[in-house]
Amino acid sequence: MGNAPPVRGPARAPEDDSRTLESPPMKMWVDADACPGPIKDLILRAARRLQVPAVFVANKHIGLPDSPYLSAVRIGADPEAVDQYLVRQAREGDLVVTQDIPLASALVRKGVVVITPRGELHTGENIGERLAIRNFMQEIREAGVITPPHKPFSSRDRQRFSDTLDRELTRLFNAKSPRG
Repeated sequence: MGNAPPVRGPARAPEDDSRTLESPPMKMWVDADACPGPIKDLILRAARRLQVPAVFVANKHIGLPDSPYLSAVRIGADPEAVDQYLVRQAREGDLVVTQDIPLASALVRKGVVVITPRGELHTGENIGERLAIRNFMQEIREAGVITPPHKPFSSRDRQRFSDTLDRELTRLFNAKSPRG
């Protein structure tokens, strides 16, 4: 399947999903092949500000600034390789950014927080409906029906993502904090 070691960041083999007491309580994972640049920038800033690892997983090279909190994993050309890697690596309490609804469905079932680049939060309550709509739209496209294109990424999408990311990271940190 072509799993390669991380391109940049802390030394950690891609298949090593162990966490120690010194490890951060959570990680951010990014399905990076189609992640818009403004969203990547927000994730980079959040990772450095909160000192949380952010791992960008893609089929291509992803350039990242030097930081102990940032790493990239380049996966082989198989279209499903990134999805499979993220499903194997992400753990309950982690956060994943992806616009892939079948991937989001698999991750939500594992207790992973999933946000789209447009700031929509996938949950156990809404993922079934979103997956059904996605599958229906795919079926009608395959039947030859022309469907409207996706709207261009906007500053409103960027703001919604920023708000959702901040809210979910705060919630995850509060859930991991020892209660006193």
